[in-house]
Amino acid sequence: MKLSGAQMLCECLVREGVVEIFGFPGGTVLPLYDVWPQYPQLRHVLVRHEQGAAHMADGYARATGRVGVCVATSGPGACNLVTGIATAHMDSSPVVAITGQVVRSLIGKDGFQECDITGITLPITKYNYLVLKAADIPRVVKEAFHIARTGRPGPVLIDIPRDVFTEEAEYDYPDSVDLPGYKPTLTGHPTQIRKAASLINQSLRPVIIVGHGVVISRAYTELRDLAEKAQAPVTPTLLGISSFPGSHVLSLGMLGMHGTYQANRAVTDADLIIGLGMRFDDRATGKVSEFAPKAKIIHIDIDPAEIGKNVRVDVPIVGDVAAVLRALNGEVQQGRHTEWLAQIDDWRESHASDVVPDSEKLLPQQVVSKLYEVTRGEATIVTGVGQNQMWAARFYRYDRSDAFISSGGLGTMGFELPAGIGVKMGRPQDAVWCVCGDGGFQMTMEELAVAVQEKVAIKVAILNNGFLGMVRQWQDLFFGKRFVATPLLGPDFVKIAEAYGILGLRATRPSEVGPAIERAMEHDGPVVVDFAIQPEENVYPMVPPGGSIGEMLEAPQPVRSRSSARGHRA
Repeated sequence: MKLSGAQMLCECLVREGVVEIFGFPGGTVLPLYDVWPQYPQLRHVLVRHEQGAAHMADGYARATGRVGVCVATSGPGACNLVTGIATAHMDSSPVVAITGQVVRSLIGKDGFQECDITGITLPITKYNYLVLKAADIPRVVKEAFHIARTGRPGPVLIDIPRDVFTEEAEYDYPDSVDLPGYKPTLTGHPTQIRKAASLINQSLRPVIIVGHGVVISRAYTELRDLAEKAQAPVTPTLLGISSFPGSHVLSLGMLGMHGTYQANRAVTDADLIIGLGMRFDDRATGKVSEFAPKAKIIHIDIDPAEIGKNVRVDVPIVGDVAAVLRALNGEVQQGRHTEWLAQIDDWRESHASDVVPDSEKLLPQQVVSKLYEVTRGEATIVTGVGQNQMWAARFYRYDRSDAFISSGGLGTMGFELPAGIGVKMGRPQDAVWCVCGDGGFQMTMEELAVAVQEKVAIKVAILNNGFLGMVRQWQDLFFGKRFVATPLLGPDFVKIAEAYGILGLRATRPSEVGPAIERAMEHDGPVVVDFAIQPEENVYPMVPPGGSIGEMLEAPQPVRSRSSARGHRA
């Protein structure tokens, strides 16, 4: 059967089970858009900026476990995808980005809206393609989806010249891929697993550090089995949040630069670190030379390039986290670490990192804590980057698996709203709350139009302090309070919401927070809630730049208030 390249691409996307595609049209992809009506199975979501398309595809992928798809035209359209592609790359999100390119005869000749997008994205994709024959499209799409979702997931880009979209060729979609150099290791080596079990069985002060790999492999049951059997406390990296119940007695809370006191101290004093699906990145480790100085380290990850990259490793195990843990748990003996867990409880009580401050003025911790209370912990939280991200990570108790989605490695401001739209489209039955700063929200707030046009009932909580908050915090603590370029003039967000036809609400006092959240939850469409929080509230604890995670700055005047409820020791 002969089809045009554009028809072939659509047929391939249908075969791969694609439903939603996030994109923005332009000259080089018009042949593709022209045939889209022939494929009603494919729902095209018109974004307002291509960066939004990449973030929506990313959020959709993280929410569903399926490959997210975005489309852009050549030149500026393709370049606008770059931040979103880099975000997906750093956070191991399976995305396929399809870009148009100038006709083949103009490639390399600086044609109108030409850019070398495969060259630009080479460092931030798992793989990319420039397709020069329509007949190659089926093979390329099959390979791209396979590469994006297997092994360590990641983005793949397919660049297609305009005349390849219109060229006709025989369509034959392959049943399998043949990639001899691409063979991800899924099962861990038995000898290494036995060595790891031996270290766990001998340890007196173990700590499990969990990263995004646990979420990606859906290793929730296996992780809990290991923690409870070994009686090893668990601390997540930022993207490991919601892989282990936050109210479990073995939960330490988040690790790292803004981690809890007990998590950072436990890692510093541990005699064994078990790293699961994480990169030992600088935000988690602090000063690498002083990271876990008393501990042996077991590192389990599907990507061999990550093992030994940042920290010394005593027992490396390459493989899928869930598969490795299933084998490891059979070798681990029942542990008892009464003294170690008692020490951690003492740190938890004496430093109270989890306390929500009492204040008559509206604080961000109160907003996030009330959001947890009203949603009963059943919402999926999608955050931007900065103070809003840290407060959302720390003060919403994530007992539900895979309920926290954020930009981790790249730290992309503006991620939250478009990604949240993608998450809500992937999980239409979930309550999805975007927790934003007023700075990050203004970077991508044009995507509110998508929520209206596509009837996506996203809820947006803006923690509005009138600053670029995290940068202001650094200026406050380390740059002599010279607040250069951080005071932030913003619009009236309620009026912005109303201009889009969205319900806009505002809360300025603690007593107004609960009713505003409740009203937002009752409304069946998108809602924006502007929380006017205290401008100079800082995130604590904080590890100073260049410091070890054992050296934390704590709040100058700790406030005693209600503390988080704890579970029972298993």
